[in-house]
Amino acid sequence: MAIELNVLFKALTKDDKKEVLKFEIKGEEDNQAEADLFDLSGSIVVFSLKAGGDDVVQNMNAEFVSMQRDSKKTVLKFAVNGDPDKAQALYRVAGRNVYLSVAPSQMSIDDFREPREGVEYKVGPDGTAELQKDKNQLTIDEVAAAADDPMHDVDDPEPF
Repeated sequence: MAIELNVLFKALTKDDKKEVLKFEIKGEEDNQAEADLFDLSGSIVVFSLKAGGDDVVQNMNAEFVSMQRDSKKTVLKFAVNGDPDKAQALYRVAGRNVYLSVAPSQMSIDDFREPREGVEYKVGPDGTAELQKDKNQLTIDEVAAAADDPMHDVDDPEPF
């Protein structure tokens, strides 16, 4: 049950570890959609953006921080963690009217805010991934050499 609205992508600001997105709904375009959005406020949602008929981002998790309404507009605030590639795509459409699709997520707020561990890497201009050097990481050659050694899993070579 996604809620779809035509909104103004007002601002995109970067915080310590997250991007804060602000959208404006002018006037009273769709009262039922705004009521449905109000129910999602304060939870984790999945949103998608389209600008000019093209997908900007799809199925991005965000914390629906707040929804503020006054007589002229309704302001929606979302906080997005990580994923710098998707954030770059968002910068290109800031300040434009976009189609926003919002749906509830099964992710909890604790899961959303929890930092994720992973492998550090950089993507080169040709699209290849290069891993950061880790002193505890074995190379494929080291693993192959250990497999060839019949004593590779024995702690003490002279037990007597």
